[in-house]
Amino acid sequence: MKSASRSGLFPPLLAGLVLSAWLALWGWDEGPYSRYLNHTGWLGSGPIGHLCSTVPGGGVLLPVMLHIIAWLLMLSAMMLGTTAPLLQIFRRLTRARSNRHSLLALVLLGYLAIWTLFGVGVHALDSGLHALAVQIPWLTVHAWLLGTLILATAGGYQFSSLKHRCMDRCRSPLVFVTEHWHGGNERRASLMLGLHHGLVCIGCCWALMLLMFAVGAGSIGWMLALAAIMATEKNLPWGHHIRRPLGLALLVWAAAIVAQNL
Repeated sequence: MKSASRSGLFPPLLAGLVLSAWLALWGWDEGPYSRYLNHTGWLGSGPIGHLCSTVPGGGVLLPVMLHIIAWLLMLSAMMLGTTAPLLQIFRRLTRARSNRHSLLALVLLGYLAIWTLFGVGVHALDSGLHALAVQIPWLTVHAWLLGTLILATAGGYQFSSLKHRCMDRCRSPLVFVTEHWHGGNERRASLMLGLHHGLVCIGCCWALMLLMFAVGAGSIGWMLALAAIMATEKNLPWGHHIRRPLGLALLVWAAAIVAQNL
């Protein structure tokens, strides 16, 4: 009875974590340092900007830390809810083990770690493009081209076979867990399960996540919309039916922007 009671606490705890991440993002976006969430003006005024300019290496290290904190908050808000079915299955599979909580933590650690690496890479690319735009004014004037390219890439990827294969694996969490977790070296297996699940999740959602850089990385409204789309695709019985219509809508959006600017 006690084990069942504790098991029943997990869904509300996970929901509370996701809600807390959304509230933290909302508070950050509404506060005086929203520019850090939006990844612009890292060395602006205020206490954090002062630290960046005075602490040795602060001009690099502190912005990177803020990038990672913002990205982890966005991941927790947008993606943790979509992993709930897999986490529930893993908890049931390991409920008789004394170290079940640490094993679950390792799954989450692996999942967040692989997404964080993806985020660091994307932010580095984004920062490089902004730096290039400063040197080449033509890129600034025609910034809509990059946004259009992101929209078209996300739309086209919705029709790809890789997206379809990754989505099938995400929508079959029981098969995924039994394939990747055999209970041998428990801690390593748990971490690898999280890493593998993160990779497959990136295979499903990387192009949609890139849309944040087209519409505003710190836009709470867009994050909510994208989170709802990804959760629907991965978790709802009819979610796979929206893949192609969504792709078509993104391609039409990209074409409309091109037509408007030519």
